Amino acid sequence: MTAKAPSAPRVAALVGPYLSGKTSLLEGLLHTAGALPRKGSVKEGSTVGDPSPEAKARQMSVELGVATTTYLGDPWTFIDTPGSVEFTQETFHALMVADVAVVVCEPDPNRAVTVGPVLRFLDDHKIPHVLFINKMDLPGVGGRLKETLTALQGVSDRPLVLREIPIRDGDVVSGYVDLVSERAYHYKPGQPSDIIQMPESVLPEEKEARQAMLEHLADTDDHLMEELLEDVVPPKEEVYQAMTKDLQQDLIVEVFFGSAEKDSGLRRLLKALRHEAPEAQTTEQRLGIEPKGDALVQIFKTLHAPHVGKLSIGRVWRGELTDGMTLAGQRLSGVYHLFGGKQEKLTKAIAGDIVALGRLEETRTGQALSPGGPVDLPWVPLVQPVVGLAIHATKSGDEVKLSTALQKLIEEDASYALEQNADTSERILWGQGEIHLKVALDRLKSKFNVEVAADKPQVPYKETIKKAAKEIHGRHKHQTGGHGQFGDVWIHIKPLARGEGIKFVDEIVGGVVPRQFIPAVEAGMRDFCKQGPLGFPVVDLEVTLYFGSYHTVDSNEMSFKAAARIAMNEGMPKANPVLLEPILKVQISVPSEYTSKAQRLITGRRGGQVLGFDAKPGWNGWDVVEGLIPQSEVHDVIIELRSLTMGVGTFTWAFDHLQELEGRDADKVVAARKEALAN
Repeated sequence: MTAKAPSAPRVAALVGPYLSGKTSLLEGLLHTAGALPRKGSVKEGSTVGDPSPEAKARQMSVELGVATTTYLGDPWTFIDTPGSVEFTQETFHALMVADVAVVVCEPDPNRAVTVGPVLRFLDDHKIPHVLFINKMDLPGVGGRLKETLTALQGVSDRPLVLREIPIRDGDVVSGYVDLVSERAYHYKPGQPSDIIQMPESVLPEEKEARQAMLEHLADTDDHLMEELLEDVVPPKEEVYQAMTKDLQQDLIVEVFFGSAEKDSGLRRLLKALRHEAPEAQTTEQRLGIEPKGDALVQIFKTLHAPHVGKLSIGRVWRGELTDGMTLAGQRLSGVYHLFGGKQEKLTKAIAGDIVALGRLEETRTGQALSPGGPVDLPWVPLVQPVVGLAIHATKSGDEVKLSTALQKLIEEDASYALEQNADTSERILWGQGEIHLKVALDRLKSKFNVEVAADKPQVPYKETIKKAAKEIHGRHKHQTGGHGQFGDVWIHIKPLARGEGIKFVDEIVGGVVPRQFIPAVEAGMRDFCKQGPLGFPVVDLEVTLYFGSYHTVDSNEMSFKAAARIAMNEGMPKANPVLLEPILKVQISVPSEYTSKAQRLITGRRGGQVLGFDAKPGWNGWDVVEGLIPQSEVHDVIIELRSLTMGVGTFTWAFDHLQELEGRDADKVVAARKEALAN
C-alpha cells in the first residue's frame, strides 16, 4: 500500500451484543495505539470504557464510553456502546455521529441472530461497518469460522467479505493470512505479529477465500471483473482501492477476527480502519450536511459530571469551537476531549473532533448548534419504553429534589420517560427493561443523592354500569343556627356504549330546580364518578336530571352538589356496576424462528389473544406478531420475550379498549382496591 496522508479526526463506534467483548476491545485498541501503558479489566472495574459505578457493579456497559487518542499520527475517537438491548438508544446515538462501526461478535453461529438488529440499523442508515469476530483464542472456534460467517450472512443485507483466514495450531488459532497482501502472520500477545512463511496447509483455503473476496469486489468494479474473467491477477493496490471504495459506500462488510483479551488481530483491524474508513467529510455528505458555513456541532450524549456540571458531548462537523464562544445563544464554558471518565481541556476543537462542551444548559441530546442558532439535522426517533415503575422519594422532603434528578436522568438517557398518571396519581418512570430501570434507581441514589421507593404501577382500571337505574332520589338537608342547606334531585342513570364518556342531560321543566343550581348537580355527579362503588373512575354512563325541589333561603350550589352525590351513591349499586380492565394491542417483533414462541407468549397470558402475524417490512427473516393482552399481564412481557429470543425480541404497545372483567379476578382487584383506599 502507498503511504497514507494524515487524516482529520475520525470516529469509530464499537457495537454488538452483550458479552461480545466491546469494552475489552476498546481497552486493547487503546493499548495497541499506545494510549494505555497497561490494559484494564472488566472484572476489576478498571477499564476506560465503563467508568460509572453502575457499570462497574454489573460488569457491563450501561452508557457510552468515549476515548480520544491517536494511531500512527491519525486522531481517532472510539465510542464503546452498551451491548444490552435495554440500552439500544445509546448505541443508536453513537452511530449517528460515527464514520465507521466495528461490529463485535462471538465465534458462535448459534448467536449470530443477536447481531441482526444492529446490522439492520447500520444498513438502514448506510453506515460503513466492519465485523470483528472476537474470542478466537478459545479452543476449537477456528474451525467454525465458515459456519459462523454463514450464520452472520443470514442476518446481514450486505455481503460479508473475509479479509483474512485463520492459521491453526491444533485446535487453537495462532495467526492469520491477510487475503489482500497474501502475507501470513503469527500472533504475539501484546506485540506486533511476526511475518511468517505461509503454511502449505492453508494454501487451498487461502486461494478459495481470496477468490471469493475478489469476486465480491468485482460485483461493483467493472475493471476488476474484466481482470478476473481474463484470469489476470489484479495488483494489490487496485484491490485495496476497491475494498476502500466499497466499505466507504457501505456496499460490503469486511470481516476480521482476533482476541481482544490477547491483543490478537487488533493491529490488523486498526490499520484497516486507518486506511479504509471514511473521513468526516464523507460522513457529512452521507448525512446531507452542508460543507460550508459557520461552526457546527451535533450533541449525541448529555452527561451530568461531578465537579464539572452538565457536559454536552458532540461531534464537530464544521469549523472550530473555542472556550467562551456562543452557540445558539449559549456561551461555552469549557471544551474537552474525553478519555473514559477523564476530561482534557482544549484550546480549540476542529472539524471531526468528538468533544465535551460545558454549560450548554438549554441543549438536549440530538440537537445541532451553530453560532447563528440551532440547525436541523437527521436524528433517530426514541425507542418506546416497555416497562414502568411507580416511584416516590423515601424522604417526604425530597420530592422536589427527585423531580430535578429525574429531569437530569432523562437528559442523560432519553429512552427513559416520565409519566404522571392521572388515574392512579402515581409518578411512573418508564424504561427499556428491568436492568435499565435498576440502573436508573441506582443512579438517582449514587449520582443525584435521592433515595426512592419503587413498586409495580397500578393498573388504571375503570368501572361502568350494565343496566339502567330509574327514579333515583338524592336529598341533602342540613339545618344550622343560621341559614340551612337544602338540595333535592331526582335522576335516571343509564349505561352508554364504550368510549362515549360521561354525559349529563338536563330535563328540568317548570323551574323545580333553578337554572343556577343545575351546573352544581352536574359537578356533583362528575365528582362522584372519580371513584365509583367499586373504587375506580366511572366511565360511559348518562345521568338525566328530571325533577327536584329547592328552598328559597337554604338552597345553594353546595347543597345541590351534595344532593347529586347522594343520588349517585344511591343509584350506582342498583345499576349493576362492573369492572373494566384496559386491554393493550401489542406488536412483537422477532426472527421468524421465534414466531411460534411469540404467539404462545401472548396466549399464555390471561385473556391474551393473537390477532395474526406477518413479515416485518424491510426485515428479512423477521415477523411481527400482533395480539391483545390485558394491561395487568404486560408488566413482565419484555423479560420473557427476551429470554425466549436470545435478547433480540422487541415489542410496542398501545391502549386498545376497555373490557369487562368479572368473576374471581375482578373480586381480587376490587378487594385490593378497597384495602388500598382504607389505608
